[in-house]
Order: sequence, then C-alpha cells, then structure tokens
Amino acid sequence: MGTEIERKFLVTEAGYKQGSVGDLYRQGYLSTAKERTVRVRSAAGKGFITVKGPNVGFRRSEFEYEIPLLDAEEMMTLCEGYLIEKLRYRVSHAGVAWEVDEFLGQNEGLVVAEIELNAEDQRFDLPSWIGVEVTADLRYTNSHLCRKPYKSWA
Repeated sequence: MGTEIERKFLVTEAGYKQGSVGDLYRQGYLSTAKERTVRVRSAAGKGFITVKGPNVGFRRSEFEYEIPLLDAEEMMTLCEGYLIEKLRYRVSHAGVAWEVDEFLGQNEGLVVAEIELNAEDQRFDLPSWIGVEVTADLRYTNSHLCRKPYKSWA
C-alpha cells in the first residue's frame, strides 16, 4: 500500500523561486468525500489519476497511476467544482525536497509549500520563506479549494 506523510505551510515571500520557472499543473476531483479523494491531473505532458484515503495525523494512503493525457483531460470535464491550476516549483533546502504551489485562477494569491517525509517525527529545517503550518487546516487542501476557492474566502 502507498503511504504519504506530508506537512503543509503557507509561503511568506518569493524566495522559493530562486530564478526558476514553475511547471503548470491542472487537476480536478472526481470525488472529494472525506473518506477518499479521487484526483485526475495533467502535468508535463502526462496524465495521472490518484486515490487518497483519509488523513490520520500527517499520514494517509495514496495510490497514483499514470494514464493517457487525453484521458486525463477528458476526465477533468467530469470533475466537481473548479479545476485547480497552479505553478509548481521544486526546491531543495537542507537536503530535503519542497514543492511550492503558486495557485492560479480562482485560487490566485495562495502559495503553499509541502514537504513529504519518511516518518511523522522526521526533523527538518524550515526555509526563510515558510510561514505558518496549515497541515491540519482542511481549507488548504486542493480538494477543498476546488469547491470553495481561495478568492471566495471572506
């Protein structure tokens, strides 16, 4: 079984860009049920389908498979709510890989950094551009943002 251990933080400044250009991601959700999410995504000319289980602490089950890009694009027409569009930057800091998502469209203005860990108690250093942790705040999950976009928050 695939497992994901992830922590999520707001980003306070653009130091993560380090002169690089982000990769465009488009994704939607076929299911946003609390018990499971089913995501379809296109990135770098490839399509993916991902099934994730419920969060238990920082951990949850995750299964991701590559699918034909045209299938992914067609499945996105079946998705709930808004499609998520974002530029993803990959940044290495203190030997650990960070993914920084700069949201576009209905979620423009939101920038979130994620770090995937090998264990829930793994120690890591925070880059200077990291702000408050939002791992437990479900509003910042992509499956929530497709239903209640960042721009609509009061």
